[in-house]
Amino acid sequence: MKSVLLIGLGRFGRHMAQRLHDLHHEVLAVDLNEERVNAALPFVTNAQIGDGTNEQFVSSLGVRNFDLCVVTIGDNFQSSLETTALLKECGAPFVVARATRDVHAKFLLRNGADDVIYPEKQMGSWAAVRYTADHIFDYVKLTPEYSIFETAVPAAWVGKTVVELAVRQKYRINILATKRGEKLEPLPGPAHCFAADETMFILGANKDMEKFLNY
Repeated sequence: MKSVLLIGLGRFGRHMAQRLHDLHHEVLAVDLNEERVNAALPFVTNAQIGDGTNEQFVSSLGVRNFDLCVVTIGDNFQSSLETTALLKECGAPFVVARATRDVHAKFLLRNGADDVIYPEKQMGSWAAVRYTADHIFDYVKLTPEYSIFETAVPAAWVGKTVVELAVRQKYRINILATKRGEKLEPLPGPAHCFAADETMFILGANKDMEKFLNY
């Protein structure tokens, strides 16, 4: 369990606070809007009405004691930038800030953010990959060079085993798991026989994955 300070209770901030609650983390949520603060009370540990750009207020929060500070102000970049800088100046160990444009992300990183969340860009990239191929069910970008895909088993693989297909040698991909319905089989062995109704989670370099997925 981690202690999280979340500043900004718009749609994104509220959803993040709810998920943090589901994961059993302690959350102190802050927003200028009293209605937003009251609405968040059922799923946060504590909530306060306050201005993240006010040095005295931010200092009073004891930001050094939080494992993670998240700035989810999406409608006022100046406030987001000032809040991020203040958190770092007050000793916050790790600050994540939300960006809505590429240039915002650069400024936030230069002014105290340890990392940046860019929901629109990240989801746009995910959706472009996910919905332009019928046989891709999920996608996680690990680095600019490597990704994980959940994809259908190729028809030509059905009834054959991992060792028969020489998957790693021929396709340069790694099968992390297979899934049938709700049953997941991690790290299927050489004797695993592929079925038509299962999907597989594969890891590899993007260039190799692209070749494989365009079967």
